Parts: sequence; structure tokens; C-alpha cells
Amino acid sequence: MKAEESQAASPWSVAIVIPAQNEKARIERCVNSVIAAIEASVAARAWVVVVADDCTDGTQRIATHALGEHGVVIKCTARSPGTARRLGVDAAFSHFANISASRLWVANTDADSFVPADWIQRQLRLADESASAVAGIVAVDSFEEHGTNGAAWFESNYTLYADGTHQHVHGANIGMRADVYLDAGGWTDAVVGEDHCLWRRVKARGWPVRASSASVVTTSGRLTGRALGGFADTLRAGLTNCCPALSLDAGPP
Repeated sequence: MKAEESQAASPWSVAIVIPAQNEKARIERCVNSVIAAIEASVAARAWVVVVADDCTDGTQRIATHALGEHGVVIKCTARSPGTARRLGVDAAFSHFANISASRLWVANTDADSFVPADWIQRQLRLADESASAVAGIVAVDSFEEHGTNGAAWFESNYTLYADGTHQHVHGANIGMRADVYLDAGGWTDAVVGEDHCLWRRVKARGWPVRASSASVVTTSGRLTGRALGGFADTLRAGLTNCCPALSLDAGPP
């Protein structure tokens, strides 16, 4: 990537990366919500990359149809959210090869989630206010599988601060400048915890970050997820009082 455009003069381009593993029931909702967020933003250019990771259902076909001219579906067999995210970002960088890394925003979500119409615009607004990376929060779409205590457990363990900050990090709701992503080393091949790992490396490199509870992505409340040790496992563990809030927190904002 070239760094010849000034941050003050050039508009944002946005890459959105969505890993998916057998998500045929949810991927269309996710992609449609991302496209709506693109259309509601001020981004000059946007491109969506869905990474179909070892999919054996109709995820790739459904995602391709939903994306239309807004992006592309690529395939891998990694069975790893970290690897899938990395491959998705690599594909996005190829698409935006002539865009300055300092003016390319990389937004990430998950195939079992859907974003609000202002999702991209909120991240870009924070970026214009000097945030190099933004971590948002998640809401759960349904506690149907959780029994009577599910919603209460989540609310009591998912701490949000009065000043609008928080200490959570989710691959379903994180974004950053491309140059920051590259400087921090990008997504690793981790099967779990890749979001926490990247966020901590960005902070360790000294980049200014924002953890904003105003940015909310709605994600699946299912108790059996695709990633071992992921959000679904955290919910299930909390409900059995095995390890409350094990991976909901990412340290101080």
C-alpha cells in the first residue's frame, strides 16, 4: 500500500471482513446489515470479504448472492477464525492496493451477527477523532437457549462504564486503520482469542484506541458455536458458574 494521501485531505475507504463457517442460516442477514451500514456511511469506497472457512453447507452461495457487487467470497479450510480473518484482510488489501493504509479502515464482524446502520459511520467518526482502533460491544439476539438465568447472568457480567467505555473486545465488533493493523502484526492463526491478542498488540504498540459502548453489534446467543472457546462457550460456561466472564473482558480500555 502507498501512503501518499494526507489523512486530512482524503476520504475513508472501508474493508469489512466476515469469517463464516457453516452459517447458511445467518450469513444473509449479516451481509445485508453490512451493506446497509456501508450505504449509510460517508466512506468513499467499501468492499466486503466473506471468508467461507471449511463450509459444507450453502454459506458460500448465499453470501455470494447477498453481496452482489459489494464484495467477494473467498474460501479456506483453516477452521480457525484468526486465519480466516487474516486471509480476508489480505484479500481486502489486494482490492485496495492503491489506497493509503492510513486512510483504509478495516472493520470486522462475524457471520452469526448483524450490525446497525450506523456501525461503520460510528467507527469512522471515532477515527476522525484520532482513534486508531475501535472496540465496540455486543448484544445477544436471543437467550432462548439459556433458560431463565441467561439474560440476568449476561447483564451482571457484561460491565459497561458510565463514561461510555468498556473493557470488552469481540471479533464481531472491532475496527482499525490498515497501517495500525500492519504495525501490530495483524490477525494471528489463533483458533480462539485472536481478537484479544490483536487488540493488546495494538495497545502495546502505543496506538490510541477507543472502547466505545455506543457501537453495538447484535450476535447469536447460541450455546454451541463454531469456535472452541469462543463467545458461545463463554456464555455456556457462565451459565454453569464454571468460569464467569472468562473471555468477556480484555483488560482496561
